[in-house]
Amino acid sequence: MTIPALRTEAIAKSFNGNEVLSGIDLSIMPGEVVCIVGPSGSGKSTFLRCINHLSPATSGHVYLNGELFGERETAGGNVMPLQHAALQEQRQRIGMVFQSFNLWPHRTALENVMEGPRIVKKMPTAEARDLAESLLERVGLAERKSYYPGHLSGGQQQRVAIARALAMQPELILFDEPTSALDPELVGEVLSVMKELASGETTMIVVTHEIGFAVEVADRLVLMDKGRIVEDAPPRQFIEAPREERSRQFLKQVLSRSLGFSGEPSGAILPLSILQN
Repeated sequence: MTIPALRTEAIAKSFNGNEVLSGIDLSIMPGEVVCIVGPSGSGKSTFLRCINHLSPATSGHVYLNGELFGERETAGGNVMPLQHAALQEQRQRIGMVFQSFNLWPHRTALENVMEGPRIVKKMPTAEARDLAESLLERVGLAERKSYYPGHLSGGQQQRVAIARALAMQPELILFDEPTSALDPELVGEVLSVMKELASGETTMIVVTHEIGFAVEVADRLVLMDKGRIVEDAPPRQFIEAPREERSRQFLKQVLSRSLGFSGEPSGAILPLSILQN
């Protein structure tokens, strides 16, 4: 039996007594691409931060390939948070691409991608350079490797950030609305890179408002609302036959726009009944 790449168990999160997440159970298999959609404020980004313990859950547990993540079980059977150093080491197994690019402005694109493998993984400099160059080529930026972030467009900076996440060879990559800070004309170049990743064996969770992209690349669409998972289904089922009324309301709101990916038709089927009912 295949162990899930990620399993979250009853993840809850509160801020100052305000419950933001309520009992999130989610399993993702190796190589699976799951896109999380939903209205603003539904807890999508908070959920990602709970997964990698950037913002630890108030309760619940995260398992990465069957191992507790961010916690350890004591000899007495209790579960305790990991110490900082152990957590930092464990975090190397999860990559994250944020809304903001978070690149080091004083380092070139190549140096930004090299830094993690060289410093954290103690990879020899020549090996880290070769890896970084291959990843920059993969995201279409081989000719920009010597550019500093200030001389790159927003879309190019985000592609460097994706290459940097891949450089750590993570077991899972989390994308937190990676195109939301980009000008509309730059969104397509980033989604194209993510589409290429999705076609491979990369296990991905993508929080996105780009519904056409999500329908095109995801193995499953997960709708979150008010801190809960409302619907979890393959894209075609999600679009054509949503089980929940809240899902139908969401689809009415967002699918009245074009489902096009990068301005082109995605091929996704949009039943008129969803928009008309």
